[in-house]
Amino acid sequence: MPAASVAPTSPVVFSASNPIHAVLPLIGGTPLIELRVRWRGKRRRVFAKAESLNMTGSIKDRMAAHILGVAFERGELRPRDEIVEASSGNTAIAFAAIGRALGHPMRIFMPDWMSAERVKILGAFGATLCPVSRAQGGFVGSIERAASYAGAAPGRFAPRQFENSANVDAHRFFTGAEIVSQLRAAGVEPDVFVAGVGTGGTVMGVGAALRAAFPRVRIHPLEPAESPVLTLGHHCGQHRIQGISDEFVPSIVDLTALDAIVAAGDGDSIRMAQRLARECGLGVGISSGANVVGALKLLERADDDAVAVTVFADSHKKYLSTALFADEPIRDGDVTSDVVFDGWSAHACAR
Repeated sequence: MPAASVAPTSPVVFSASNPIHAVLPLIGGTPLIELRVRWRGKRRRVFAKAESLNMTGSIKDRMAAHILGVAFERGELRPRDEIVEASSGNTAIAFAAIGRALGHPMRIFMPDWMSAERVKILGAFGATLCPVSRAQGGFVGSIERAASYAGAAPGRFAPRQFENSANVDAHRFFTGAEIVSQLRAAGVEPDVFVAGVGTGGTVMGVGAALRAAFPRVRIHPLEPAESPVLTLGHHCGQHRIQGISDEFVPSIVDLTALDAIVAAGDGDSIRMAQRLARECGLGVGISSGANVVGALKLLERADDDAVAVTVFADSHKKYLSTALFADEPIRDGDVTSDVVFDGWSAHACAR
């Protein structure tokens, strides 16, 4: 993780004997991409943290490493324990890779409609995959089955990403602190931060770091327009933005501490991700496209010099079999249709 020069002191200090140190050089320190965009007649700046450059290619490496590091420190995770989790993909991959690097097997309970690439990557890391159908409860069923399995015998560790405060801490003390440092180095004060909610760790943790540094910044959670779980509080509808809106509101998400919920259509998000690749050379996943859609929506009513911050959670490589690599129809009112990209630059991260 980044040095103290770019991050506040974490509530957990890992001892020298903590095995998590073996993988930390591969996690964090990612660039901040500054997108220059013209949208509906105005020039806009959107800063996005390039999280595909982490160990397994997603922002979830940060959370997985921090949760495991904390568990090692507290004696909750012992050598060769099996790691058991429910996940829609990126978290499972992060735990599987980091776990194997440290000598732990991984068992993952995952909805059976996730991309084929996710399944194959998990297999490559030696994880035992337990698919759960919609009839078996989908994502909620995955969580219930993971909890039941983890508690049935000793030698099994459950990270509990949806309720574990170490998830939020990873993004507050590391992801968020890096973003603060990079924005300050660029002489930029953000007006809004937006991030899609899967576990909610990113929006809660980065949001806390940004508010501490820039008290006027607004922090917005994002959800698919087709499945407004945050708005309604329960599972509703299906969508194509894998990794967010997992059928329920996670307990680590405090909506009362956040600003207004932003919705992004899945088709709009897919087309935004496609255009970022084709026109900018930035290969990002569908949720990253959604985050840019949400950022531009928030900037529509803002001052001309307003700045939005978000994250590119992963790359497009885990979506080869999905709609991200198919033609997506243009719909009236889509944000993407009115966007003109004027280039981008990268701000390095001090470590």
